[in-house]
Amino acid sequence: MSGPSAALGDPRRAAVAIDALRRGWPVTVQHLDKLLTVMAVETAQDISGVHAMLLSASRAATLKLTNQRAAADGDHPVLIKAPADLNLNLALAIADPSLDLAYPMKGPFAALALDDGQSAAVAIELARLAGLLPAFLVLDGAHGHPVYVSPLDVSAFDDSGALRIAARAKLPVAANADAEIVAFRTAVDASDHVALLMGTRDSSPPVVRLHSECLTGDVLGSLKCDCGPQLHEALQQISDARWGILLYLRQEGRGIGLINKLRAYALQDQGFDTVDANTRLGFAIDARDFSVAARMLQLLGVERVRLLTNNPEKVDGLQDAGITVEERLPLKIVANPHNAHYLETKKSRTGHAL
Repeated sequence: MSGPSAALGDPRRAAVAIDALRRGWPVTVQHLDKLLTVMAVETAQDISGVHAMLLSASRAATLKLTNQRAAADGDHPVLIKAPADLNLNLALAIADPSLDLAYPMKGPFAALALDDGQSAAVAIELARLAGLLPAFLVLDGAHGHPVYVSPLDVSAFDDSGALRIAARAKLPVAANADAEIVAFRTAVDASDHVALLMGTRDSSPPVVRLHSECLTGDVLGSLKCDCGPQLHEALQQISDARWGILLYLRQEGRGIGLINKLRAYALQDQGFDTVDANTRLGFAIDARDFSVAARMLQLLGVERVRLLTNNPEKVDGLQDAGITVEERLPLKIVANPHNAHYLETKKSRTGHAL
């Protein structure tokens, strides 16, 4: 996100809030005259001062809360009254859909009126940025010593315009011994993105691949997805072109983080498809920000590309951020018995391979 609203916020406050949530510390979202003080359910260390829980709209739907007026709007998170017997184990069972088979008996819960939908939505977004479940314990406003953050701070943190080149070096790789690696970082986000450049640059648009980090597929050789084979095939096709660039984006799990991706895997093992698993956790089907890739290309002096992808949303994301996609090149990968259903489900539910 970029623009005037982002410039008014302080990304450092968002960075501190994200760190606080990961450590189990309270965070107060401050919007106009409203205050919402929360702790992330999965990192909280005690429940003193807790009077409610904040859940994603999809989690509220799974818990059968949408028949209550306060939870009927599927576009907003849902506030529920803390059960009388609430403890940390119960809070996690309420929050995490991957635990539903182990803890099937929960509720009924009473939905409460949400004072400020924007503050609640910002809290949910902070959870995603922190790689945490989008579920919170809601505290008395005066409880503890919370970190304060505003919606504008979060917008400023998500500003891809803050990305800068940090370092570059020659990096011989199996696909091309003359490759060069370029690292990018921002002042607030700890995720360092990289680009791998291959071939001799000329006036033609490079072949470009946007590849989102996948530890399980890229490094461990997981057969559940096609990320590893896609990465290696893309490197080979870029090397075979006149010149090209692989952008390796630190957006694990299509933007929801490694731990949440593993929770999605657990839900898939329970019979949910990959799309339902993400939404059941409270996230978008695809939460990646392709403006980061566009900014990396701009810093490399690239305005036109031939994009190696099966996903038209990547084309739209780059073009919306000012990069001209002159051609979309397909990336064909052979399925294996472990991911054939996964790939077919992605295609049938979204219209393309993700």
